[in-house]
Amino acid sequence: MYAVHDEFPQLPGLRYLNHAAVSPWPQRAVDAVSRFASENARTGARDYPAWLQVERRLRERLQRLLNAPSHSDIALVKNTSEALSFVAFGLDWRPGDQVVISDEEFPSNRIVWEALAPQGVEVVQVNLHQGNAEAALLAACGPRTRLMAISAVQYASGLRLDLPRLGQGCTARSVLLCIDAIQQLGALPFDVQASQCAFAMADGHKWLLGPEGLGVFYCRSDLRAQLKLHEYGWHMLEHAGDYQRTSWEPAQSARRFECGSPNMLGAMALEASLSLLEEVGMTAVENALQERMQWLLDGLRKIPGAHLHSAVERQQRAGIVTFSLDGWDNSALFNQLKQQQVICAQRGAGIRLSPHFYTEPRVIEEALALLQQLATA
Repeated sequence: MYAVHDEFPQLPGLRYLNHAAVSPWPQRAVDAVSRFASENARTGARDYPAWLQVERRLRERLQRLLNAPSHSDIALVKNTSEALSFVAFGLDWRPGDQVVISDEEFPSNRIVWEALAPQGVEVVQVNLHQGNAEAALLAACGPRTRLMAISAVQYASGLRLDLPRLGQGCTARSVLLCIDAIQQLGALPFDVQASQCAFAMADGHKWLLGPEGLGVFYCRSDLRAQLKLHEYGWHMLEHAGDYQRTSWEPAQSARRFECGSPNMLGAMALEASLSLLEEVGMTAVENALQERMQWLLDGLRKIPGAHLHSAVERQQRAGIVTFSLDGWDNSALFNQLKQQQVICAQRGAGIRLSPHFYTEPRVIEEALALLQQLATA
């Protein structure tokens, strides 16, 4: 995979397995931010039109990564939570409407719907581990269900859902599908058209290898005008930049969700990071990540007292495996791993490991060897 490892000059001895939380930047993102900072110091905003071209390339890259029909369907937002709020507080709810979610969503994809309770909206939580997950979610959709909000990949267990099946089922039931894609976009191919989703969102700082503070919001074109806006400013106008115009209207594109000045610093970094993913290709990224996941799963199975809390079948997993170890409290095990420079997370029923496509084999080998020692100590 050419010189991909040169893009990630991580410290010797570091075993970074925490991409489901925050990813290290590739070197090209570091270089892009350094150039941008230097340019700001030397010439200020003299070349602002060139910066806007970087922002346009970023939208186009995100369009391709999501397989959105147009870059006009892409809004650059602060984070996934903001995008979810645009949907939750943009739709015209009626008392008695229902939102279907799973019972293991990240808080951002639960609280935002529970916050609609004063409007009479009911949240229906579905257990994903009693039979078929997709069937359970669709079975929970009744005549009052307005929207299904689901993570493409569950943040704690790593369970990956069949999005086209959910999309087909939601369409047949006239239910809007809203996908939190933060744990899939950049790890595996993702397709808003194949999933027939109404909305999708993700942050740039996990599998997309970018900075915190910049994310993507996809809104299907026929639904944009149906979302009531709550943020207004110069940048979200159809004629943004025409400061003498007194009449105004929101942009026809998804830029209507971007009220003020863009995060140019974040855009420089994320555009550079996405260029790496596109150069490698998402099919190659998926294959390399799944290979590393298989190494982890095979190794964990050999460790006495290790219990997997994640799906092992390829079609039901992405880049997350969660496990626990007999004789170890999860917090104590997490702290021990951290001391040994195994960068991971304590989530759900145990310890979450999340490699990426570039993760060197030695990182996985060393982490597994350490776990073997801890299991037999």
